[in-house]
Amino acid sequence: MNTEATLKGNTLHDFTHWGVRASIGVIFIVHSLKKFDSSWQEWLISVGVPPELQLPIALAEFIGGVLLLAGVLTRITGGVFSIILLGAIFHIRWENGFFVSKGGWEWDLVMLAVVLTIIVAGPGRVSVSHVVKKIPRYLQ
Repeated sequence: MNTEATLKGNTLHDFTHWGVRASIGVIFIVHSLKKFDSSWQEWLISVGVPPELQLPIALAEFIGGVLLLAGVLTRITGGVFSIILLGAIFHIRWENGFFVSKGGWEWDLVMLAVVLTIIVAGPGRVSVSHVVKKIPRYLQ
């Protein structure tokens, strides 16, 4: 039984895969930066989230974004990001409806779909995990 994921041997596919992974990484890094500000703690309280989660959420998004850019621990990072996005959809934005223009969860759903794709596809060939062959597949 073959347990290795095989990607099509095309350089364009490799860099497209990296581009998708890097895009999500950059989005999470940029969004994490505002979460280190103490004013974000007030917003957390206003939506019913304990303020003690400010630093763990900010660090998870920042470190996870960096890991996605590098292509290390992509599946684990994808799992963490999935939890964050599901929380955003169901706890914060659900009552606003679907459309992002009305504060809805449309954008979060797109991000969740991409993160789930990253979990399934793994880091790809343009990644540290591919270069360092000794990293177990489940940690890639």
